[in-house]
Amino acid sequence: MRTISYLDAIKEAMREEMERDGNVIQLGEDIGLHGGAFGVTRGLFQQFGCERIIDTPIAEGTIVSCAIGAAITGLRPVAELMFIDFSTLAMDQICNQAAKMRYMLGGQVQIPMVIRFPEGSGYKGTAAQHSQCLEAWYAHVPGLKVVLPSNPYNAKGLFKAAVRDNNPVIFIEQKTLYGMKGQVPDGDYTVSIGKSQVAREGRDVTVVTYAYMTKVALELAEKLAAENISLEVIDLLTVKPLDIEPVVESVKKTGRLVVAHEACKTCGVGAEVSALVNELAFEYLDAPIQRIGARDVPIPFNYPEERAAIVNESEIREAVLRIR
Repeated sequence: MRTISYLDAIKEAMREEMERDGNVIQLGEDIGLHGGAFGVTRGLFQQFGCERIIDTPIAEGTIVSCAIGAAITGLRPVAELMFIDFSTLAMDQICNQAAKMRYMLGGQVQIPMVIRFPEGSGYKGTAAQHSQCLEAWYAHVPGLKVVLPSNPYNAKGLFKAAVRDNNPVIFIEQKTLYGMKGQVPDGDYTVSIGKSQVAREGRDVTVVTYAYMTKVALELAEKLAAENISLEVIDLLTVKPLDIEPVVESVKKTGRLVVAHEACKTCGVGAEVSALVNELAFEYLDAPIQRIGARDVPIPFNYPEERAAIVNESEIREAVLRIR
């Protein structure tokens, strides 16, 4: 084990997968010499060259289209779109082509591709068109897998699993996490797509979350432990397919559920988790389910307004105390 950053864990996974399999390529805007908008691909161009680290025009639809074609013909492309907000320019390619082609052709082709998006506000004034969390959009589309790693360990393992998957995987990186450090094995391993994890065991309230909010929930759990309130934190890791069984088992133990995510509350992943728990474990609930999400407003550029629009630790704390 070594301690490395979330960003370096993804970069290490990229390098190892490209060394392992010559069919793995990457394409996107400024990912070559520049190393990507956040530096995730920095250094890979020098090792693998322009035939495998491919700089593209500023054309998201074209990037995804090229990745689909490459996947059909036997390569394993990783397409980077600079921000998840820009994926709206490639919705037809992602949702009507990549997600459906294997089904429409009766399994005659596979689409082994990864599409990487940074998302989230980042608390850096990136404003309304660079700060959204849109995972619920893609979770709604049959044929896509949607993963959101929450720490360096599962960032590396999930990326490797995504590259090796024979279906299109949406790989979402919360940009505030890029500097987060954690222990990561020096070597090959994968983290299973479609499996939730109990990030912290507890007895009083279940908190279900993913990505950056997992970090927030774990920090809150540590503080509440000093007040003799025990949180069980479930990290979904994958929102499509959604592994609800660990959530149900936790609710059976605690009788109380808080679901928190950075995305807007309305029609978010929290609504789906809440509905499934209501269907599968209603009789175990001792209090109403609490959903925590961002306000239904575009993310402001102004810092105080940005802070007011997004989810913070105190909101999760208040939700826990309401039902405790």
